[in-house]
Amino acid sequence: MHAIMTYVKQNKWKFFATLILVGGLFFAFNTFNATNPESSEVRHRKLLSTVGRLLESEHYSPKVIDDKFSKEVFDAYLKTLDPEKNILLQTDIDSLKVFATTIDDEIHGATIQFEPAANSMYERRAIEVKKIFESIIQNPFDFTADDSLKMDFDNMGYPKNEAERIQRWNLSIKYKVLDRFVTLIEDRTKHAAAKAIADTSKIKDTVKDNFVIKSDAALEIEARATVKKSYVKRFSLLEKSFDKEKRFESFLNTITGLMDPHTDYFAPVEKRSFTEQMSGTFYGIGAQLTQDDNGVKIASIQPGGAAWKSGQLVVNDVIVKIAQGAEEPVDVSGYETTDAVKLIRGDLGTEVRLTVRKPDGTTKIVSLIREKIVLDEGFARSAIIQNGNDKYGYILLPDFYADFEREDGARCSKDIAKEVEKLKAEKVKGIIIDIRYNGGGSLYEVVQMAGLFIDKGPIVQIRSKEGKSQVLSDETPGILYDGPLVVMVNEFSASASEIFAGAIQDYKRGLIVGSTSSYGKGTVQRNVSFGKPLDAMGIQTEYGAVKLTFQKFYRVTGSSTQRKGVVPDVVFPDDYEFLKYREKDNPSALPWDEMERAKYTPWTTSNEIASIAAKANNKIKNDTATIRFKKNLQWVSGQVDKPVALELNKYIQYKKEIQGVIQQNENILKLKKPMTVTALKADYDKFYNNPDKTKQDRYQAWLKMVAKDIQVNESSKLLNEFTRPNSIAKKG
Repeated sequence: MHAIMTYVKQNKWKFFATLILVGGLFFAFNTFNATNPESSEVRHRKLLSTVGRLLESEHYSPKVIDDKFSKEVFDAYLKTLDPEKNILLQTDIDSLKVFATTIDDEIHGATIQFEPAANSMYERRAIEVKKIFESIIQNPFDFTADDSLKMDFDNMGYPKNEAERIQRWNLSIKYKVLDRFVTLIEDRTKHAAAKAIADTSKIKDTVKDNFVIKSDAALEIEARATVKKSYVKRFSLLEKSFDKEKRFESFLNTITGLMDPHTDYFAPVEKRSFTEQMSGTFYGIGAQLTQDDNGVKIASIQPGGAAWKSGQLVVNDVIVKIAQGAEEPVDVSGYETTDAVKLIRGDLGTEVRLTVRKPDGTTKIVSLIREKIVLDEGFARSAIIQNGNDKYGYILLPDFYADFEREDGARCSKDIAKEVEKLKAEKVKGIIIDIRYNGGGSLYEVVQMAGLFIDKGPIVQIRSKEGKSQVLSDETPGILYDGPLVVMVNEFSASASEIFAGAIQDYKRGLIVGSTSSYGKGTVQRNVSFGKPLDAMGIQTEYGAVKLTFQKFYRVTGSSTQRKGVVPDVVFPDDYEFLKYREKDNPSALPWDEMERAKYTPWTTSNEIASIAAKANNKIKNDTATIRFKKNLQWVSGQVDKPVALELNKYIQYKKEIQGVIQQNENILKLKKPMTVTALKADYDKFYNNPDKTKQDRYQAWLKMVAKDIQVNESSKLLNEFTRPNSIAKKG
């Protein structure tokens, strides 16, 4: 989830106070940074103690860093290293327990011993399990044996000895091979049936004719080969990307994560990536990457970008190495796309050198200068839903993005205002704002955005660790849009999304629809950077940064969204309802509480929203398909931690049951007939005359996806229930 970042221009003195605090920590770190290059051990020790001091002094609700906390770090970090408990042995855990109550001393400045010892153990065992895998995967599996695989890793102990560890790997790999084997059997059955029909009807089908019917033994070999290929890549990725530095970053994040789920450590490149995601702007080469069996390769090239202007890169070029200017290149074979992207992006005007393997097999080094790239596909976008003669507006907002580093930087509130104006020009009868899967973003932007739909007044309240409270309000009189409004949320709508949905609900301004509750994140974070800046804007710093929880926010009613989230007025059936993804499911989440109510005046005193919601909920409650959907979903979620049978016939039956229930639920949520969804007149060129054809295709695919969304369809029907207002007051 994105953090809520504070940048409140109306209260400049408070923002300045924040800068003073951050600057002090910045200086404190630099005071013990030697001018000579440091060893990683010295740097790790200083970084750990600095993070520890920051947590103890500035976190909203810091845990005491003592022996109890040390034991929590001990258990959590080992879980990070070995989540499936099939790498380390119980004897390893026992030998490391000497450090179980000394990690707090290390955080307070003592020599770091636990993390290096755990890493040394991990590296040795990782080499061993790779050999175990290589040995197991060579031999055929017996799918007649009545074996089963336990999936509840949290309640499972570490292997007592080498034999038990081998057995766990054997069952785990057997499960992966069995799943692939059953899929191949299913494909064989389907093709054989289709071929028989084609032969009977005398219809020539070259695809079916070319399909080779293989024996069970041949399919088992093919299944093992596929799994082997997957694991070889996995081991290679772990060796390259989960090195000592990455594991130390994981150690730091284990510590910060025990304070609360949203306090994180970012290494320098990760800090830059986070800032890019928040702003929607970065400096790169203008190419989209993808990944296949050959590695990371060019998927598309943006017209006008650095890659396009060079004329030296083409689609399907495989990126073999990446170098920063004249520095030594990094071999990215086996890298994930996201990791390669982080190396390609950097500062404006700097050089990146790509070693690429061309489709004809030749290798070439291409030098490119990074340019400004705007991720407009991550910005707000809208469409028209046509229902007979009625038109409804649909706006998707993926993030509450904000680029405060640049004067012309993207702001979601401004973009939403533009989309609303375009929809008003199309004379829509109502607007849907979709913030499902929106993890949050800028606190300042959500205040401005809420102000587009209500008259001036408080939007959110904030409280510091000292108990000081502050009300953030929309100060601009007037309303940009006062028509019927529906806001869509789900359990992944968090932070700023919950502020917006909560404000719309509390003011009775619109109808909130979605899952039984939103995510439940009611905390505010800021970035505290360490070390000297590595770029002109200070986006990337020498030792990274900590995203620190330092405030909590509250609705204007005084209620926190923490753990509870926002409960929609109308609850739709939802795929993830019974899975534990929300804030309340995280043991380190801060508690719910409340504060005094702010002074605000609801949009209306009528019961229109309550009446519409009651009618819709009653319909959903008594719908037989919805009842069946919920029962199916509850059953599927109950299978997650149960042991899986590894005997062929039992697994086939199990898979059929799972697939049958999932298919039944997909059918329930499937629109019988897609809606008519079109681009706005003002956006026609973006959707149909875009110079970037791959982007154009994605925009058109998005329209088709919206047209099939049953929740959007139901939301558009709810808009028709509203009484149309007589006037629209201009915001400005």
